[in-house]
Amino acid sequence: MDNKNELAPVCLFTFNRLEETKKTIKALQNNYLAKESELFVFSDGWKNENQKTKILEIRVFLKTIKGFKEVTVFESETNKGLADSIINGVTEIINKYGKVIVLEDDLETTPNFLNFMNDSLNFYKRDENIQSVSGYSLDIKKDNSDESDVYFQQRTHSWGWATWKSYWGQCNFDLDYLRSYVLNNENKLKDFKQTCGADIDRMLLDTIYSRNNSWYVRWAFNQFLNNRYTVYPFLSKINNIGFGDDATHCTSINVYKTKMDILVKTNFNFLSFKKNNYYQRQFLYYFSIIYKLIYRALLLKTSTGRKSLMIDFNNKLKINSRKIAQIITGTRNKIKI
Repeated sequence: MDNKNELAPVCLFTFNRLEETKKTIKALQNNYLAKESELFVFSDGWKNENQKTKILEIRVFLKTIKGFKEVTVFESETNKGLADSIINGVTEIINKYGKVIVLEDDLETTPNFLNFMNDSLNFYKRDENIQSVSGYSLDIKKDNSDESDVYFQQRTHSWGWATWKSYWGQCNFDLDYLRSYVLNNENKLKDFKQTCGADIDRMLLDTIYSRNNSWYVRWAFNQFLNNRYTVYPFLSKINNIGFGDDATHCTSINVYKTKMDILVKTNFNFLSFKKNNYYQRQFLYYFSIIYKLIYRALLLKTSTGRKSLMIDFNNKLKINSRKIAQIITGTRNKIKI
């Protein structure tokens, strides 16, 4: 079933956060199209006994999920990590259905999230400028003369997204390939940063040199190289609740807070693709060093903000300590060999 108007299947990727997973599921169950949608849940495996206990608790909960057309749960016997879990899981489902909507276990959705994602997939399915759809949006000030509900950006986003089989199948996620490409095309890396944000070149380098393991930046780089765009709603359909002590891929501070869609309408005014420099400048500002410094400076003015900064600092120390330990362990193993 490819490129038809059937509802896209929903893939949800979970790890070891039970409360966030419950909130994600509850919000998704409240979607207007939930009962008509198929849900595929991918539960990644554990690295240690502490994670095992938490993941087994989550799997008990996953077996109780109702409120959808059908629910299928995949339980991994090993720890794949988020990147491989998403790449493999999305590939399996999208090869069968031709399109897919993807969520992680820390994303609350508005009731019209599935409406927006499915309608966008249907409206833009033949537009070769569009590679993906985002349910999340930054707080972008809309031009008074703009009557549409969407805008376009070359940088994609991973907080509730969708795509089609034709584009996902074209993406080369192989790290050796990407490493070789970047080494031989340094100007592309500079263009990537200029077009998609001040933080994204480092994100890509950290991934291809194994300092991080991000499927997202590989997907984003592919979209950039092919000069394609993401459709964003002006009113976000996603609230990320994953910022905290247990966050695996986020810090404790969400610098990308946004205004949620409280209108929850189900009929959207879509726009044929066109670039808009006014929205582009606003969008890229959120990924600039200046914005992040100003945001953190404002946090210093309140006790809650100062506490968040301290937690964030401690979490980054822990993450860096783990990375250093992994490097040392890897070096020792090479010496033994």
